[in-house]
Amino acid sequence: MSIQVTNLSKIYGAQRAIDGISFNLKPGEIVGFLGPNGAGKSTTMKILTGYLQPTSGTARIAEFDVLEQPMQARRTIGYLPEHNPLYLDMYVREFLLFSGKLYGLGGDSLTQRVNEMVTMCGLEAEKHKKIGQLSKGYRQRVGLAQSFLHDPSVLILDEPTTGLDPNQILEIRELIRTAGKNKTVLFSTHIMQEVEALCDRVIIINKGKVVSDSSLVDLSRTGGSLEDIFRKLTS
Repeated sequence: MSIQVTNLSKIYGAQRAIDGISFNLKPGEIVGFLGPNGAGKSTTMKILTGYLQPTSGTARIAEFDVLEQPMQARRTIGYLPEHNPLYLDMYVREFLLFSGKLYGLGGDSLTQRVNEMVTMCGLEAEKHKKIGQLSKGYRQRVGLAQSFLHDPSVLILDEPTTGLDPNQILEIRELIRTAGKNKTVLFSTHIMQEVEALCDRVIIINKGKVVSDSSLVDLSRTGGSLEDIFRKLTS
């Protein structure tokens, strides 16, 4: 399994942010992670990427336990958090070269990989600009380029199109589709059309628990739109 979550919980005092959730993602799957605000999506993603420790349960990325083998697990992950953290005073290409060195890349292979990401993410015209000068759509492209840079086998993307206009959403969606070939992708979103356009499968979480884990085909057989099904499961 590319991602294996077993009885995972995160508790803050009396609040259970996630409550004994379990799911698996196979290599090559693109899976939508849905739920209302506060359902536990970001908490789960932060545990998978090593930013938070669970209260109980286990999480494995590419067979590496995120607690016991954190560095090995992180090397297999490309992560774009909900609030895309970027160094706004750095130039786009400079930032990607800096990020590549943090991933352990160097020399001609780093230069080649940065050039590939600049082209793939449509940053050619922006690569010599400061990140702080870019629109939100282009900042998201930079964040995606960073997450793809080390050619990870697993992509974890938390609300990658939040705050973008319709054209930017389509562009970022296409980037995810292109970059996600031959990779496992778990991404959260509130946009049902995005899930229908990209995903093989949908995991729905509500109040810290998984309430549905089904393929889009199986969900469609229950009748109604994905939005209707989501509303019923989270009401």
